[in-house]
Amino acid sequence: MSDINKENSYINSLVGKGTRFDGELNLTGLLRIDGDFTGSINTEGKVLIGRSGRVKCSINAGSVIIGGVVKGNIFSSGKVVVLSTGMVLGNIKAPSIIIEQGVVFNGKCHVLTGDQHEYEHRRGSAVSEYKPDWSDAEQSNEEKAKSEFLSWKK
Repeated sequence: MSDINKENSYINSLVGKGTRFDGELNLTGLLRIDGDFTGSINTEGKVLIGRSGRVKCSINAGSVIIGGVVKGNIFSSGKVVVLSTGMVLGNIKAPSIIIEQGVVFNGKCHVLTGDQHEYEHRRGSAVSEYKPDWSDAEQSNEEKAKSEFLSWKK
C-alpha cells in the first residue's frame, strides 16, 4: 500500500455520536462524523458521514461517503457515494457519483468530466453561514419530508 493510501485509510479526525461542533475543519486523512456538525469541511482526503451523522455545511473533499444527513453542497475530486440510509439536501459535483436505492436527495448532480474534475480547494460557502436548529421538531419535519418523498416514488 502506498504512503498516500495509508494516510487516507485511518480515521484521524472524528466528531462522535452525541457531539455537536460548529466551525471550519481543514485536515488531511479521513474524517468521520457521527454527531452534529455545522460549518465547512476542506480536505484532499476522505469524509465519511455515519448513519447518525447530521451536517449542515459545504464539503470539499477527495471522496465523500454519506450514510446520514447532509444539508449543503458537496464538491469532490474523486467519488461521492450516498448510501441507502443517506439524505442529501444540496448539490453534488464530482467525477463519480453513486446514489443507492432509497436515498432522499433534493438538489442537482453534476458529473465532472475532463479538466473539470481537477480538485479545486475552495474554502467555505454561503451554506457554512447557515445556523441550524437541531431541535427534535426539525427531526420530525425531516421524517415527514422523507416519508412524503418516498410516497412519490411509488
